[in-house]
Amino acid sequence: MPFSFSREALQGLAARVIDLARAGGATAAEAEVSEGSGLSLGVRHGEVETIEHNRDKGIGLTVYLGQRRGHAATSDFSDDALARTVDKALTIARYTAEDDCAGLADPDLLAKHIPDLDLFHPWEVGIDGAMDLARACEAAALAVDARITNSEGASLSSQVSHFIYANSLGFSGGYPGSRQSLSCAVIAEEDGAMQRDYWYTTARAASDMDSPESVGRRAGERTVRRLKGRKLATRQCPVLFEAPIATGLIASFVSAVSGGHLYRKTSFLLESLGMQVFPDFFQLLERPFQPRGLSSSPFDSEGVATRDRDVVRDGVVQGYFLGSYSARKLGLKSTGNAGGNHNLIVPSTGEDFAALLKKMDTGLLVTELLGQGLNMVTGDYSRGAAGFWVENGVIAYPVEEITVAGNLKDMFRGIVALGTDLETRGSRQVGSILIDRMTVAGD
Repeated sequence: MPFSFSREALQGLAARVIDLARAGGATAAEAEVSEGSGLSLGVRHGEVETIEHNRDKGIGLTVYLGQRRGHAATSDFSDDALARTVDKALTIARYTAEDDCAGLADPDLLAKHIPDLDLFHPWEVGIDGAMDLARACEAAALAVDARITNSEGASLSSQVSHFIYANSLGFSGGYPGSRQSLSCAVIAEEDGAMQRDYWYTTARAASDMDSPESVGRRAGERTVRRLKGRKLATRQCPVLFEAPIATGLIASFVSAVSGGHLYRKTSFLLESLGMQVFPDFFQLLERPFQPRGLSSSPFDSEGVATRDRDVVRDGVVQGYFLGSYSARKLGLKSTGNAGGNHNLIVPSTGEDFAALLKKMDTGLLVTELLGQGLNMVTGDYSRGAAGFWVENGVIAYPVEEITVAGNLKDMFRGIVALGTDLETRGSRQVGSILIDRMTVAGD
């Protein structure tokens, strides 16, 4: 086990600070104790540029004096440091205004059963092994085309961690996890113009990652295809968001129906429960118990049990993303999403990427977005973009220095198809998304 502290030691530390807080007058308390370590290595032009070993630990304590809340944290696990941390949290709580929504999660929502989701796969790759993998990745990228003239390098990261969350309601739970990743970015040049692109792979277990050669080759191919980019005249046309970019559209929806934006009334989807937001073929599923899932978890950051649910069914919003505080603000129950969403899946409508291009016929394929450009209050959306112009279902030429614009309400309703090319490298799993019409601004 690559940890300095056992699970039992973390449990003991969490229990100790909670007991100290209760002895100091806290009416309730919660603590998270964690430890992590890892290796990060980067190579450029075959030479090692960076080698980093990290090892960290910490305790975060939140105390409640009735409806007053205080928080403090420390990375020192000594008895004196723990006592000072508890004292600081209590002091902060004494000077904080009362908030009738503050407090621990509802006891009846806390997780009763914590299944093993197969999230822990430490990788004994070592420095020499990491160097070999990163070099092989970069070499594969550079070998794609003679026009690839420079490299930003290849990077490998292997991280492990474990934690315990506990509160004064008697809940105590935690588990270990791991995350491995390998990435590469290169630069191509033609006629004095340069383009850059990248690719990466990430997984809980090294055996689930793409090979270094395939990552490098994909990075090289994506870079070269962007050469000789053109501008477009301003127009309205269908837009196909490539799968890695399409996840951002789902992220925008999640943000709009998450507690903070809802109770502050800063969302364009206020009171959207039961509302038709997407076409009737659109489903959005939350599946927290996927084995080895990058966002799998049996409970959220407050100990509330997660559950499988359909967030959107047949285009209609069935649920929000709420922690305990935002749920109380809205007069609802926590959905087990304190700390974020868990493995969101958008099922495909059956078309592969080539079929999506044919369905679009003539329009814009977006492969990169720049800037923020989203007004969460109105849903207005405007982003700098690059990608490819498509004619008769076939990619015609690369385009750059353009802007795609619309309103997310219209964009969501205007979804025509969802690809089978599922992006699985994060918490939102979706294929490429084809939207019927957007404004593309250029010359």
